[in-house]
Amino acid sequence: MTPEVIEKWHKVVADKNIALLDEILADDACMHSPVIHTVQKGKAITKMYLTGAAMTIGNDSFKYTREVYDDGFAMLEFETEMDGIIVNGVDMITWNEDNLITDFKVMIRPLKAVNMVHKMMGAALEAFKSPK
Repeated sequence: MTPEVIEKWHKVVADKNIALLDEILADDACMHSPVIHTVQKGKAITKMYLTGAAMTIGNDSFKYTREVYDDGFAMLEFETEMDGIIVNGVDMITWNEDNLITDFKVMIRPLKAVNMVHKMMGAALEAFKSPK
């Protein structure tokens, strides 16, 4: 059975419903990006990174291929294609007793895919910082 918070995460991914992140992220959520050395701490920056990922990695070819659940933890393997590069990765998601995500870690392979994600995520995050 899919945990409630993961069902909501799937809705974020499927519908690009970024507003739903406000309902499922804890205030002290941490984001571990595959291309940033330091842990990003706090709901706002975690939401920004996950929004960037939805705009880049979460394209029309994105799909979860395997899901493993434990108590308060999920590991979701995914595949997608970005500019002809096949990206294989894992989302490791931890949540608290209130069903709020406290930790989100993304691991990606192979190296070509990491480089592509770095390039595209960098552009997406820069767009958030630029005045509109």
